[in-house]
Amino acid sequence: MDRSGGEPIPAGRATGGTGPARFRERFLQGDPVGAGVRTSILNSWQRCRTLGLSPDQTDLPYRADFDPDGRIVHAAVPVLDRLQSTFAGSAMNISVADASGTVLLRRFGEASLARTLPAIQSVPGFVFAEQVAGTNGIGLALAERQLIRVYGAEHFAERSQGSACRALPLRDPLSGRIEGALCFGYPRSADDPALDAVIRKAAEAIERRLLGQSSARERALLRAYRATGAEAAASLQHRIGVEELALELHPRDRAILMEKAAELISRAQRAAVDVPLPDGRRVTLVSRLMTSVSGVEGIAVEAVLPGPALRAPRAIPHQVDEPLGFPAEPAVASVLPLSGAVPITVASGHLSLVPPSGQHPPETAPDLPAEAGEGLTTTGTDGVTDDRPDSPPSARGLVMVGEPHVGTYALAARRRLELLSEASVHIGTTLDVRRTARELAETAVPRLADFVTIDLPEAVLRGEESADPRSDLRRAVVHGIRDGCPFSPVGKRIDYGPTTPQTRCLTSGQAVLEPDLQAAAGWFAQDPEHSEQLLSHVHSLIAVPLVARGVVLGVAGFYRAEDPAPFGDDDRSLAQELATRAALSIDNARRYTRERTMVLALQRSLLPHGQPDQDAVEVAHRYLPAESDVGGDWYDVIPLSGTRVGLFVGDVVGHGLLSAATMGRVRTAARSFAELDFPPDEVLTHLDNLVGRLDREEPAAEGAGIIGGTCLYAIYDPTSQQCTMARAGHPPPALVRPDGTVSFPDLPAGPPLGLGGLPFEAAEIHLPEGSQLVLYTDGLIEDRHRDVDMVLDQLREVLAHPERGPDETCQAVLDTVAPPHPYDDIALLVARTHALDPGRIATWDLPADPALVSEVRSSATRQLADWGLDEVAFTAELMLSELVTNAIRHGAGPIRVRLLHDRTLICEVSDTSNTAPHLRRAATTDEGGRGLFLVAQLAESWGTRYTPEGKVIWAECGLDAV
Repeated sequence: MDRSGGEPIPAGRATGGTGPARFRERFLQGDPVGAGVRTSILNSWQRCRTLGLSPDQTDLPYRADFDPDGRIVHAAVPVLDRLQSTFAGSAMNISVADASGTVLLRRFGEASLARTLPAIQSVPGFVFAEQVAGTNGIGLALAERQLIRVYGAEHFAERSQGSACRALPLRDPLSGRIEGALCFGYPRSADDPALDAVIRKAAEAIERRLLGQSSARERALLRAYRATGAEAAASLQHRIGVEELALELHPRDRAILMEKAAELISRAQRAAVDVPLPDGRRVTLVSRLMTSVSGVEGIAVEAVLPGPALRAPRAIPHQVDEPLGFPAEPAVASVLPLSGAVPITVASGHLSLVPPSGQHPPETAPDLPAEAGEGLTTTGTDGVTDDRPDSPPSARGLVMVGEPHVGTYALAARRRLELLSEASVHIGTTLDVRRTARELAETAVPRLADFVTIDLPEAVLRGEESADPRSDLRRAVVHGIRDGCPFSPVGKRIDYGPTTPQTRCLTSGQAVLEPDLQAAAGWFAQDPEHSEQLLSHVHSLIAVPLVARGVVLGVAGFYRAEDPAPFGDDDRSLAQELATRAALSIDNARRYTRERTMVLALQRSLLPHGQPDQDAVEVAHRYLPAESDVGGDWYDVIPLSGTRVGLFVGDVVGHGLLSAATMGRVRTAARSFAELDFPPDEVLTHLDNLVGRLDREEPAAEGAGIIGGTCLYAIYDPTSQQCTMARAGHPPPALVRPDGTVSFPDLPAGPPLGLGGLPFEAAEIHLPEGSQLVLYTDGLIEDRHRDVDMVLDQLREVLAHPERGPDETCQAVLDTVAPPHPYDDIALLVARTHALDPGRIATWDLPADPALVSEVRSSATRQLADWGLDEVAFTAELMLSELVTNAIRHGAGPIRVRLLHDRTLICEVSDTSNTAPHLRRAATTDEGGRGLFLVAQLAESWGTRYTPEGKVIWAECGLDAV
């Protein structure tokens, strides 16, 4: 993946049906493309299809009348010459187009490209607007009005499939209008993310030159205007104050005048503009130069309110040239005399000067456009010239004053606003503390600083508040325009001296500006050698504390290296604003991290720790929490009677603390039901009843959603190598046989837990020794960006390695199949089966005859001697005698006796009766009732389990002393 303008770009070839090409083919065929195409590209494709464009179109319109000597060309030529030198010897194609998409300039890193490329890629004049050329860099940059990257098959036209490009709109610094676009074209193989910074700096250079041209035109207009003697306008007698003007105008109208006045000041010239107000009135704003007593030069903007006898607006015969910085006004023209001053014509937002009748322009007049001084007369509505000197005077009021060169400040302010706007979008996209800090650095570089470092206390990284942020800082982010600058690496503990800018900003809570680090107090005191190395790369610093809701979260350092100008107060204010916004996002992420850590700690504490003592299976398991929140996934391994083992995996609906707590309750209940030796389908039935009861009784469930879940339970018996499984709405397990064959057994699905009323079914599968049973939750295979069938195929491929152990299999599955950013928890359990050696199993079938009890005891004693268990023979004889006698007296034949030699000696007696014995304490006068009590005293554990044929009573005898 790569990123451009905040949108992920899938990497891939332009041909062969992969990556962008696959999505483009789907789109052209009319199929949905899903989330694989960036929004800007997909929108452009849809516009192209609406316009009826063909992907194999090769011809583009050519305009022979394009202006090769316009403003944007003059501004761009020196910049493109420098870019051509920078990219010398490369296959870079640099072009500048106007606002209509017509290419005005071409430059090539390798001169021979101009001869080898087709005309549309090498000759100026061809139009690359989206509506005629399809999706391309120039057309899309003009349509989207932002930095655009188009890669390979993202181009709509077939001819551009092997290319990539970056394009950026060029704006007029004062008006904000898009004047054209700068585009870098290059082979797909030459793509480099660093080109984003290069094209931004080049566009800024062109825009600065556009601003310089604007200032030159305005100075020429000012010289011409002053030569007319317009200073007489200051002699108007009828004036009103600012307060009176404010009272007379509606706040909405005053806001309009203030905005237009700011535009006039930004032009730094003497001028006037007729402003129509929403109520139908018209007010003329006049700007004039002024100098204070102290010599400070500035601009004053006054509002001229028409007098009571002022005639209706007068018409202008034709439109005149438009100055930079004024958006188009409604198509109305007027001439307003200013008491002997030169009339100023305003037409559709176009401003120029007209000398008085019979007066020739001064020497500076040739600087004006030719049409500005020719053919202009002022006529009334009746077509008769109106030069009456007795027009009633107008009223004036001061609207705004400001210093000159505001245009430059306006440009910087606009870029600061754009940066803050981008920051609000790009900072805080996740609830990860480190990622949020890095987003701050990526937003600031290179627009504000060349390098950014961010240091956060260890406690903040853990989601806690730091008791002393200055004592436990660690480097969290280092980001800059290039690598190799000698900053302390990420992860290193940072100790700032008491007089360094970082410590001072943490102490004061305010940003600290050090324009010249060479002269910064305390900078060399901490580490002179490292400081000297760093100062060979950077020269200016702004240290800003990251503070949110009264909590100090760290410190950010903004460094300047390439720009020779040091940071200023405006830069400090901007850095402070960026840091404040980022600090809020970091604090949100910290609080989320704290809550998530608490829930995750609860979740992990409720999952099993270690592995139980059993030899039926070799087990490995993993739990991977969701990236956004912790859910209720769980697993368990439970040793059962008769050397069997129970394997659980389940998922509780929802995320957060309630789901984790519910998971603990469900797992505890599941373990209890399993240890009662219920078969899998009965265990799920009991769990279903429990979850339904929790959903009805849980008070928090009203605001937290329905409590439910899924579960899969498997019981493996190593004596028969049979596995009985049942599932409740859970994905089926994967079965890996010893030969590497992978299958997904088709188990009865069963309803999810909590629905109630529907039965569960169990299925029995034979598992050869060495098979692997893989149980998992849906977070492993279900992902909004992936097809489930493709994921299952991928899982099948990963599991087809029977030589791997369970632990290796777990890791391989998580590394290969699990999504990189899981939105749901993942629980994974891998069990490799073992079989109990038949030589460790002894079985006797006998009828219900009390006379045969002694024979069973004798046979068992001989078998125990063969196993070398003479030490437990006496205990085993007593237990078998009691169990067999009980089965004969109270059960039903036939009777089977089985001895299992595992970690313990297990004695089992089964019959066909469903009645279970109960342990009781016999009275001194009772003749019986002491048999099970004796078994309970001799055995480590005992119990009863039911089978389809009847029941099994079992008892375990420890072998520790053997």
